[in-house]
Amino acid sequence: MDNQAYLFMMFVINGILIGLLFDVFRILRKSFETKDIITYIEDVSFWMLSGGLTLYFIFYYNNGEIRFYIFLGIILGILIYMLTISKYIIKFSVTIINFIKGIINKVVKFVFYPLKLIINFVRKLLFRPISFICINIRKNLTKNTSCLLNFVKKGNKTSKNEQ
Repeated sequence: MDNQAYLFMMFVINGILIGLLFDVFRILRKSFETKDIITYIEDVSFWMLSGGLTLYFIFYYNNGEIRFYIFLGIILGILIYMLTISKYIIKFSVTIINFIKGIINKVVKFVFYPLKLIINFVRKLLFRPISFICINIRKNLTKNTSCLLNFVKKGNKTSKNEQ
């Protein structure tokens, strides 16, 4: 009986670990935007990891024997975890991750700001003359085109008058 109580407690711990693993994936989803395919991969990963963890516990602590109290212990462990500390762990973890993301974002902007200035300078240095040339060509083409159109219109009027 003493051994079964110990085994039951080990599977309660297994359930708590599964709940914690589930929260890791929930934290990732709340902290980072993921595409559907990534969500599917995360779901499959969760089930494989939780199944592997459960099989490890069954083989290590119970010599591979499956008993009804194993499932009761796992369910009880998940419920204990979810109803007690899950929301606090998620809230704390998401806050920490968002804080770290904010710091990383500021550091990246600070580090790449000089590079951005150099790129803008080079772009202005290279593209202003090209832009100036293109604008002048367009102005000249427009001017020449309008002269040509006026000439053609005048030509049509004179040819109609001659008939």
